[in-house]
Amino acid sequence: KKSGQHNWIHRLPFKMRFRTSKLFVSVIPVLGIGAGIGFLSAIMGVGGGFIMVPALIYLLKVPTNVVVGTSLFQIVVVSAFTTLVHSSTNQTVDIILALVLMVGGVAGAQYGAKAGQKLRGEQLRALLALLVLAVALRLGFDLFVKPQNLYSLTGVSGLL
Repeated sequence: KKSGQHNWIHRLPFKMRFRTSKLFVSVIPVLGIGAGIGFLSAIMGVGGGFIMVPALIYLLKVPTNVVVGTSLFQIVVVSAFTTLVHSSTNQTVDIILALVLMVGGVAGAQYGAKAGQKLRGEQLRALLALLVLAVALRLGFDLFVKPQNLYSLTGVSGLL
């Protein structure tokens, strides 16, 4: 589309200016995207970044470098709240595993931040697309391949 054209999102009421993103849009789609990400985070245990990043880039037209920081900040808050609710409701959190994953995540985030500064927005979007595609292919593969043993108890040996 040309730079002066607007889609249906720009015709919604309750507009708000987001200075860093250089957006002037309704808060309705922003709240909808946030609610969807929170729902997925709660039921699937995902951070939501793999859905939020494309939604912000392609639906709201937020610049890619702003999306990365916005997504990370949002995920911190949503994940912390979801973790507290999940752990208090189900009492099924492995603290040691979580701590080890956090150490690895912090180390990986340092390298990712440096790599993200050197890559253009198009390259970041291509990497995200490849990652989502790889996960989808893996899940699809697991759906159609018959396991070697349908009734194996090897993963739950501590319960026997």
